[in-house]
Amino acid sequence: MADKFLESKIKDGKVTLFVKAGCPYSRNALEMLKQYNFAPGRLQVFDINESRDARDYFQATAQSPVPRVFIGRHCLGGLPELENVRCRLPTMLQRIGALR
Repeated sequence: MADKFLESKIKDGKVTLFVKAGCPYSRNALEMLKQYNFAPGRLQVFDINESRDARDYFQATAQSPVPRVFIGRHCLGGLPELENVRCRLPTMLQRIGALR
């Protein structure tokens, strides 16, 4: 059921960010993404505390569960991976049609 939750949230053409309220890494990832001019509805943010399926899915992974960034259907990773692609991020976002 948790896998179905994830599949229902990540979409082509969108950036999906899974966060946890109060997590400084989640806050930093969101702030970094907010710097870009996303088309309406192209940046989705989900708090894993609001869904047991999301918590179950992310707790089953070996890595830190949040933040988790998906660009389209590709899992980029967490905050370190997002920071590593910062210079390429505008191109990546344009490629999937997420920016205005």
